[in-house]
Amino acid sequence: MGDVSMARVSGDMDYQTASALDAQFTGLIAGSGPFVVLDLSAVTFCDSAGLSVLLRAWRLADAAGAVLVLACVPEPLRRVLAMTGADHVLRVFGTVTDAAADYGG
Repeated sequence: MGDVSMARVSGDMDYQTASALDAQFTGLIAGSGPFVVLDLSAVTFCDSAGLSVLLRAWRLADAAGAVLVLACVPEPLRRVLAMTGADHVLRVFGTVTDAAADYGG
């Protein structure tokens, strides 16, 4: 997708998968362009460890001069983002296409 990198996350985002997700997101961001979209449509569960992974990925992208956004976020995870205030940091889009269209590069 040009300057837009996209990854689809599936399954649980929790304490058991946090290390693997951290490594995958670090690799994605290191090898990405200036705009990264995480498609979370297939995420079935996210606990505080999963939320921490998303926030670390956002900080890593920001430090690298990239923008990281979320797309297709399941409603339970949207509620977690809203309750924790993480939705003020992590931008959420309804679709990957909407997220990619937001990139003005």
